[in-house]
Amino acid sequence: MMKIDTAPPPLIVPDTDDPRLTESVTGTDQSGARIEIKVPVERPLTLYLNSQEIVTMMTIGDYPEYLALGYLLNQNMLKYNDAVTEVEYDDDLQVVVVRTEHHTNFEAKLKKRTQTSGCAQGTAFGDLLEAVESVALPKAELRTSWLYQMTQTINTMPSLYLEAGAIHGCVLCREGEPLCYTEDVGRHNAVDKIAGWMYRHGVDASDKILYTTGRLTSEMVIKTVRMGIPILVSRSGFTAWGVDLARQVGLTLVGRARGKRFIALSGAERIVYDQNLAYVEEESAKHKRKGEGGDD
Repeated sequence: MMKIDTAPPPLIVPDTDDPRLTESVTGTDQSGARIEIKVPVERPLTLYLNSQEIVTMMTIGDYPEYLALGYLLNQNMLKYNDAVTEVEYDDDLQVVVVRTEHHTNFEAKLKKRTQTSGCAQGTAFGDLLEAVESVALPKAELRTSWLYQMTQTINTMPSLYLEAGAIHGCVLCREGEPLCYTEDVGRHNAVDKIAGWMYRHGVDASDKILYTTGRLTSEMVIKTVRMGIPILVSRSGFTAWGVDLARQVGLTLVGRARGKRFIALSGAERIVYDQNLAYVEEESAKHKRKGEGGDD
């Protein structure tokens, strides 16, 4: 069985100095002047569960092992009680293989779906909804002092978004303290990396808060609930189905969290209003990101 570390896990942050994650490109601006900017890379990563090819994902390429584990867990292809024996990544082939002690129940189901309909993903989504409906989220609280501390800290941390744009971030927090900060071209990849990191290090989800720069969609709600996290926060907005699902399962859903402002559309009973707003600064223009003019 793969070793589960019980020591305090390290803080993961975006590595803005990693040359593999961005590249410089030249172009012209609105005045016709030549400019050079950084843009995030996209590279394919093919995931295998034992001998079954599952998916090829487009990703910036950091933390492939965490991404693979988190994807399988959040898609309900891997159970939290499955014994993972190895996670093997080949950088040359851009392949990651997750091996379990016994075959999971998903290989046969995926093979059957592919043979009968050619579309496994839709049925998998149905399985996810059923799995989410049976989850009982832990009781927790969200102090507004934690919320403001968390968002201010995240906004001032180095990030690939501030370096190159066109990227989403997700941050796992305990109270007001960020524990794990991941970024990727898709918010689903960023949150899957956090799920894999939590699984790998045996991190308890019951007192955690998940922060995302992206919209609070049904997908983000489902992934958060699958991870057992009771509170989901975003600087962006909501979708109707995301709100509906959050209310069904009792997830605290907080959006448009920028500066002093936020809106809770589900689970407001967890919120403790302990912060005097007179001592909260508005968000600096230097650190403004997605969602400033809408619900990006």
